Amino acid sequence: MTTFNTSREIPTSVEQVFAAISNPERLARWWGPAGFTNTFNVCEFKKNGRWSFTMHGPDGRNYPNESVFAEIESPRTVVVQHISEPKFRLTIGLAASATGTLVSWSQAFESPEVASRVEHIVIPANEQNLDRLSVEVLRNSIAN
Repeated sequence: MTTFNTSREIPTSVEQVFAAISNPERLARWWGPAGFTNTFNVCEFKKNGRWSFTMHGPDGRNYPNESVFAEIESPRTVVVQHISEPKFRLTIGLAASATGTLVSWSQAFESPEVASRVEHIVIPANEQNLDRLSVEVLRNSIAN
């Protein structure tokens, strides 16, 4: 297996979820697993825009990341090509549902060996990412 898929229902509009992804300040607040924070060096939220940032782990370690926003179809799809190791392609899909928005999260690694090596981290981290996205979206929708 090289692709990890998960999804989450968020009880708000597709546009509100997309806003939490497309706004660099908001993206920095929720991106990454529980306990992580981010420092964005560059976040060009546009097709082929560069995204360079450091994730700061709860263990005090820093994790540099280099990505490109490979595709953006507002407000339905964002594709991130992670160009630093480990290399992967993340597709975030947003679709209206009966209760709000269905967020589909599909992370495809370049090789089965890499996917196997990071699976124990990626599966819980993706769930935590969606937990944090949900909190950010709902916190902002309550404030408005």
